[in-house]
Amino acid sequence: MGLFPGKEDLDLTEGGVAKPLFFLALPIVITNLLQTAYNLADTFWLGQYSNTALAAISFAFPMVFLFISLGLGISVAGSVLVAQNTGRGDERQAEYAAAQTVVFALAASAVLGVIGFFVVDDLLTIFGAAPATLVEATKYMKVITLGLPAMFGFFIFISLMRGYGDTVTPMLVMLVTVILNVVLDPFLINGWAFFPELGIEGAAYATVFSRVLATVAGFGIMFSGKRGVRLRLSDMKPDFGYLREILNIGIPASVEGVSRSLSVNLLLIIVGTFATEVVSGYGIGVRVFSVIFLPAIAVARGVETMAGQNIGAGKPDRAETAADVAAVATFLILGGIGVLVFLFPEPIVRVFTDPSNPGTEQVVATGAQFLRYVAVTFGFIGVVRAYTGAFRGAGQTMVSAIITITFLGFIRLPVAAGLALGIGGVYTLPLVGVSLTVPQVVTAMGPAGIWWGFVVSNIVGALLALAWFKRGRWRDAELRGSDAAPTDADDMDAAASDD
Repeated sequence: MGLFPGKEDLDLTEGGVAKPLFFLALPIVITNLLQTAYNLADTFWLGQYSNTALAAISFAFPMVFLFISLGLGISVAGSVLVAQNTGRGDERQAEYAAAQTVVFALAASAVLGVIGFFVVDDLLTIFGAAPATLVEATKYMKVITLGLPAMFGFFIFISLMRGYGDTVTPMLVMLVTVILNVVLDPFLINGWAFFPELGIEGAAYATVFSRVLATVAGFGIMFSGKRGVRLRLSDMKPDFGYLREILNIGIPASVEGVSRSLSVNLLLIIVGTFATEVVSGYGIGVRVFSVIFLPAIAVARGVETMAGQNIGAGKPDRAETAADVAAVATFLILGGIGVLVFLFPEPIVRVFTDPSNPGTEQVVATGAQFLRYVAVTFGFIGVVRAYTGAFRGAGQTMVSAIITITFLGFIRLPVAAGLALGIGGVYTLPLVGVSLTVPQVVTAMGPAGIWWGFVVSNIVGALLALAWFKRGRWRDAELRGSDAAPTDADDMDAAASDD
């Protein structure tokens, strides 16, 4: 068994849980790091290009996340359905679930891409982008929306392979395409050699082109049937009855993803009330923050797969053990990383800035302050992710959504807005134009108030997820997609046409 054992080397439903969870999560960590490399490469090169481009990408990234989140539920549903049916020993049904997931995911991405192309400028305006920033962010998003099917396609490939227990193959595909994106970025952004200088649009073109290649490679692997779950053309006729099963799992997962995205975007409205340098510093801080908690996301995906397969195999105790081990491990690991970030935030932020750009020192100061605040709660993020991963694996995506909405929508946003902008003063009601005077309850703290919103919400979210998980109701989860297997005739048709 090598450094990255495949599904044939690990049994997710037997033996200890720490070893398979580690080897399941390790490639996901690397895949997510590579995924983030797309964003970091864009952030780095655009930071060298201009502070306006850097501010624009700070608005654009959350918008990308919003569109991806709208389709996130389908990928989660596909992963859960594949995992539970694989754990149950029904690989034929797992294949059917994978095929239907692909069909509806690609259809959804095409619709979202068309809609997004025409509304991104209006959305960015709502989120408070300054005129110069708005122009640049819109350029980036126009290209990205047209490439949404490719972006969705690759995420679906990752999810389906993960549900089957293969996290190595997506990692290898991601590695190749990230290298391509990193190489293309400076040429397309700056106009090196014979390439035109495209600025922020160049970053978008590099990302979309790389994702197209990743999607083609991923689908080729699944159709071959040599690695992970197999796709069959005979299974890809849209089954709207099965779509109902996908939506039952997927809609709450999409709601969870959208709530995360909206939280980030609504925070941008608050951040956008401050200077461009503050927006840029916040954007860098969020990018670094997103890299640091990638292990938590990876472990959560591993827990999702282990919980799904063990629920399918009728072993809820093993699923619970996996979630507990993951929660403790990520709390300790991310807590240690948090100490380092708390002590040395400035050098980290400076990597993404150019000292010759005006206002760079303020950008660095803002990004460093943000990281120093959130660093103390890194461990709590691991706890939230581990237990919500278990809920998703059990098919209880609604529970995961409720927890996320609670700590992001009802805690982070109100705390951030109230502390950053203050509570009290003269307020004019929209439409009616009536002014109200409210006593000063909270004095405005400025950007630090936003950072406190992160601190409070991360701690509360962890405690809420832990308490809900220990209630144990997720153990009674009904197996999903177990009554929609193809008939024997379908199997024979598939064998005749695909083999």
